[in-house]
Parts: sequence; structure tokens; C-alpha cells
Amino acid sequence: MGIATVNPATGETLKSFEPLSAEEIEVKLALGSATFKQYRKIPLEQRSQWLKAAADILERDQRKFGEIMTLEMGKPIKSAIAEVNKCALVCRYYADHAADFLKDVPVTTDGSRSFIRYQPMGIILAVMPWNYPFWQVFRFAAPALMAGNVGILKHASNVPQSALAIEAILTEAGFPAGAFQTLLIGASQVESIMKDDRVKAATLTGSEPAGASLAATAGKQIKKTVLELGGSDPFIVLESADIEAAATTAVTARLLNNGQSCIAAKRFILVESVADRFEQLLVEKFQALKIGDPMLEDTDIGPLATPSMLLEISQQVQETVTKGGKILTGGQVISDRPGNFYPPTILTDIPVDSPGYSDEFFGPVALLFRVKDLDEAIELANSTIFGLGASGWTTDTAQQERLIEEIEAGCVFINGMVKSDPRLPFGGIKRSGYGRELSIQGMQEFLNVKTVWIK
Repeated sequence: MGIATVNPATGETLKSFEPLSAEEIEVKLALGSATFKQYRKIPLEQRSQWLKAAADILERDQRKFGEIMTLEMGKPIKSAIAEVNKCALVCRYYADHAADFLKDVPVTTDGSRSFIRYQPMGIILAVMPWNYPFWQVFRFAAPALMAGNVGILKHASNVPQSALAIEAILTEAGFPAGAFQTLLIGASQVESIMKDDRVKAATLTGSEPAGASLAATAGKQIKKTVLELGGSDPFIVLESADIEAAATTAVTARLLNNGQSCIAAKRFILVESVADRFEQLLVEKFQALKIGDPMLEDTDIGPLATPSMLLEISQQVQETVTKGGKILTGGQVISDRPGNFYPPTILTDIPVDSPGYSDEFFGPVALLFRVKDLDEAIELANSTIFGLGASGWTTDTAQQERLIEEIEAGCVFINGMVKSDPRLPFGGIKRSGYGRELSIQGMQEFLNVKTVWIK
């Protein structure tokens, strides 16, 4: 894929960019390395002021930044603006809490004085995806910059203007040149950057193959990585659940960002006693959604980000149906308009040997499963290679505790949809990745945890 802004609602190429040359990359790495030596000494109070200024800029120009995202990857404008404001939130969170997160931690030992000190590592490479072009970057950049690290960003090739806008925001906010740099490069250029001694660690949000590739390169260099990869999150509805609330939340949980989210609810696991009612409500709510121009405020579902995403989701649905799955609504590519549009779709009676049973569906498709009881629900929920998030719906406290204890995932939400929150650590297990972002744990991922002992 070339580095370009291609409007997914029309297919029109709006702007193209040439990848940086090896010489241009070297200039940026040299600047980042030189900047780190001074930037790490800047008082936390100053870094906090700059990060709060970035939050102000995000809020001031929220419509402009939202439109950039919508033009590049197709999310409805109301969702894009909400994403911009969430970025401001994470900036303020770390600006306010970094001093507590980074302070020395005293430990009683046989020494006169012992403590743990947290120190920055240097240049951190961020390889980021297109589905949340601003949020994914800021949830890395805010803690990294507050910790005294410097960042270099390799963003997805279809959101270059988002990548450049983020660098411009941080520069306007006052961060020194070299503290955060966007590198417009292709995927093939990442390996050499990861091998550079000046790059100390990396974080990647994206596909399982991309994560495996980066981690393999980093492993050979003995460099730390944090990976947030795919998900096939279960949404479990048990007999005591508020079915109306669960169904209403399910629409957003599955279709937010046009269904293109790692932590979207993808597999809806329903006990038999509530399955008919939940299914009826979900079909009604899916059919009521408005598909159209993502720049319009009343649009619920916009286009998928790329033609390849449209082709993949269509093939997954068709193969699942061919093997015996049943379409309750949707299921056909929208061909009466330009762009990568796919309707909100619900599949049921999903065969074990079909994509609907085992694959991640990255688009507006809900997969419905029926089970007899909680035991079967947990078994089905865990029967996946992924382990990112899970949502469970029940008012029974014993059932809640079993879901919390037995679901194999990085996070479990009870009677609510899975979401990321600056106050809570975020990440997965199994093939959904490792390490954590956000909260204090996200900041500590890229710090030297130094033991100090004094006699």
C-alpha cells in the first residue's frame, strides 16, 4: 500500500506522500537521540504544561482533526470528534498523575536506604494502526513523553495526514523538536529502524502477523516490545441480564467505528432462555441504523477503511453462510454507491468449521451463539486464540465472579461494553498480545525500573 489519503467513502485519492529515504530517516533518528539527552532533564512540571497545551489544541480544533480522520479511514464524524476529545483526556490524565507514577518508591532492606527509581529509556518506536488514528497514538505518546522518553511514529500508510497532524499538535504545544517525530515510511522500513541501537523499545497495535514480525526483530536485538493485537471478544448474556440494556449496548459494542475495533464485541453468547428476545432486539436495532456519508452528523455506519477490508469481511460472511450459517440481516455488499460500504450484519447457526466460529471479523458483523448455561458460555468464550476483552451480562454476583475469574482475557466488563480508559491498564493475553498500555502500568512499560541501595 502506498502512503496516501484515499477517501473510503468515494475511493478518491486525495493526497499521496513519498516514503522517507534512508538518509532522511537517519536525520530524524539523530535528532531524536540528541533531543533525548536534554529532554529527559526537563522538569516534570514543564512536560505537564506542554501536555496540557496539547489537550487544549485538541479540544480547540476538534472538528478539524475529526474531519481528517473521517476523510482518511471513514469513521462517522461524531465518533471522530469523540476520539479527539478522548485524546485530550489522556493527555490531561498523564499531565496530572505522572509525578505520582514516577516518584521514588522506598523499600525497607538491610541497607540504610533503599528505593526504586523510574527512569526513561530513550527513543521508543510506535507502530500504529488506522482504525483509531489519533487515540492509539496519544495513548502511547502521553505517558511516553511525560516519562521523559522521546517517540517516533510509524503510522498506517492510509492515515498519513493524521500522523502529521499529531506531530504538529505536539510541536505547537511546546515540545522540543525531536521529542515526537512522524516517519512516513512503509512497513518494509521498520526492521532497520528497530535494529538501530538508538531505538530502545517499541510498541505496536495492529495485526497478529505485524506484531509477530516486530517482536521477532526486537527479540534478536534484546529490545522490549508491547503488543496489542487482534481480538474476538465475547459478549455473554445470561438469564438474569437486563436484556433491553444488553441489546442496546450490543449495538454500540459491535458497530462502533464501523465495527473496526480490536475490542469490539464480536461473538454474542446467549443462554437459551434469553436468546430469542435478544436476537429480536438486535435485528431491529441493526436494521434501524443509517448508512451513509460519514461526514454527516446523523450517519451511524460509514464505509470500511479500505477495499481489501470490504473484500475480506464479505468473503468471511459468504464462507460462513456456505458452510451452514444463517443471515438474520445484512450480508451483502452495498453496490449502489461508491466506497467501501458493508451493511450491519447478523449471523447465527454458525458452524464450527467456518470463519464465523474461529476468525476475527473486522467489520460490522455480529456473530450469535446459543448455549445452555454458564459453563458452556465460558467454555465457548475461551475457545479462541485471542484474549483481549470480554463483556458479561448478569445481576447474579456468583456468576459475575465466575466470569471475572474464568474468562481468559486482559479485561472483563460486567454489565457494560469493553472500552479503554486512561485510569485502567489495557492489553491482552494469548495471541492478543502482551504488555499493558494506560494507567500507571502503561507508563512503566517503557521505564528503567532501577534498584538503589545505600549503606
